[in-house]
Amino acid sequence: MNADLPRLAVTAGEPAGIGAELLIRLAASPLAADLVAITDRALLERAAARCGTSIKLVDDDGSRQTTRRAGTLRLCPVPLAVAEVPGQPDPRNARHVLATLAEAADGCMAGRYAAVVTAPLQKSSINEAGIPFSGHTEFFAERAHADVVMMLASPELRVALATTHLPLAAVSAAITRAVLTRTLRIMHAELQNKFGIAAPRIAVLGLNPHAGEGGHLGREEIDTLIPVLDMLRGEGMRLLGPLPADTAFVPAQRQHYDAVLAMYHDQALPVLKSEAFDRTVNLTLGLPFIRTSVDHGTALDLAGTGRADPASLIAAATMAIDLIRRRNEWRGVRNE
Repeated sequence: MNADLPRLAVTAGEPAGIGAELLIRLAASPLAADLVAITDRALLERAAARCGTSIKLVDDDGSRQTTRRAGTLRLCPVPLAVAEVPGQPDPRNARHVLATLAEAADGCMAGRYAAVVTAPLQKSSINEAGIPFSGHTEFFAERAHADVVMMLASPELRVALATTHLPLAAVSAAITRAVLTRTLRIMHAELQNKFGIAAPRIAVLGLNPHAGEGGHLGREEIDTLIPVLDMLRGEGMRLLGPLPADTAFVPAQRQHYDAVLAMYHDQALPVLKSEAFDRTVNLTLGLPFIRTSVDHGTALDLAGTGRADPASLIAAATMAIDLIRRRNEWRGVRNE
């Protein structure tokens, strides 16, 4: 008897961007998942026409599937306020975008979907509609009442961030003992629960060059990082560091850890993206459900051309499937 396919809720993001076209390309792939698009039907039909791809849209009835034919896509309809104009975001569609995210999050928490995969959205358009909005991560965190951590992952490397989109001048003050403790505890639990790693090994980068060089290049390592790492090691966590960032990613070091905690955005992400830009996936750790996303923006200049590369969305969906499998296996181990 064939097992049910994992049900993935897929949001199309900004209607004027490339999200709907990426979703059409994803549906045309042979991906072994029950794909449920949460968006407007006509938006997908227009995107399919632009891509020169036929698509069969079926209203989602919640039933389970054991197979999916390439080119078929189930639909949870959320209507647009106005028809999209490729490359020109319209704030009138902001509530449509937020409604798709709400359905995806609520559906995951209710068990209707096994994970959510998000296409890129345009934050500025939502804010221009008078709705304060910071991004997917913050929206899902608030919806699920959860503390979260941003992680970017490729098949070869996983990197989480202690701080995200901050000016460099503000990073040091933002890295407190409380922030590091919370972040590392979430990482440790999620590497177990979602990645199925029983005893995760986490490499923690120092903030300063040479990890502060004994205080000669900054005291953040001595005053903040080392006390937190020592405390959490006392709880049983396997933590390396603080490590100098310039040597932490060499092959000889990588074999000693399962994930890296970087102190700021550009400390580690250039390494990850230079190696695997089209295979890098954005994950939100700490949610009560699996959420993966593309690691690129709305590409408004490509919208409507049908030429957008779906590799990152396919990678995000593939990783979601893998995380569902690992989560289920880990739960089985824990329940034995």
